Amino acid sequence: MNIDFNKNNDGLVPAVIQDATTKNVLMLGYMNEEAFNKTKDTKLVTFFSRTKNRLWTKGEESGNVLNLVDIKLDCDNDTLLIQAKPKGPTCHTGSDTCWNEQNDENFGFISKLENTIESRVKVGDSEKSYVASLFAKGINKVAQKVGEEAVEVVIEAKDDNDDLFLNESADLLFHYLMLLQAKGFKLKDVVNVLKGREK
Repeated sequence: MNIDFNKNNDGLVPAVIQDATTKNVLMLGYMNEEAFNKTKDTKLVTFFSRTKNRLWTKGEESGNVLNLVDIKLDCDNDTLLIQAKPKGPTCHTGSDTCWNEQNDENFGFISKLENTIESRVKVGDSEKSYVASLFAKGINKVAQKVGEEAVEVVIEAKDDNDDLFLNESADLLFHYLMLLQAKGFKLKDVVNVLKGREK
């Protein structure tokens, strides 16, 4: 790895720390060559502290270390992306990240959709919300709807109309997310089961 530590005339390169599992950015630090080598050798993320003017292993006092998973170098050879598994909160304030965000696994639009479903259920206006009206009919009705949508996906899979297949697939996923919430779960719970099966 040909890191250009001398590009900024201070011997330091920025190191973006990313959770290896959730892919959330946890913090930004700086490394000199010695900090980089110590990180590789110990498998604990170590920085050069500009305020302390010395090497600083994250968590050396708090115990909230960052266990090294992977290091990538950017196209200009002057910025590191470090994937790590955090033990405890990353920020000195006690927050999961230095941007005061929770380090939850996020599935992008799917997580947004789950939150929308949850908010519609909480409001519970079955006259204005399809989600609320289906939930009001009980879990058996929600489960039945998932079954109906699954059958429609199978039927469309046998035909050549990709638009219909994708639309039925979207309906199935939407109703499956509703069923998960009706049972008190979210997609992350299913993902955790799948991770447990990974070999």
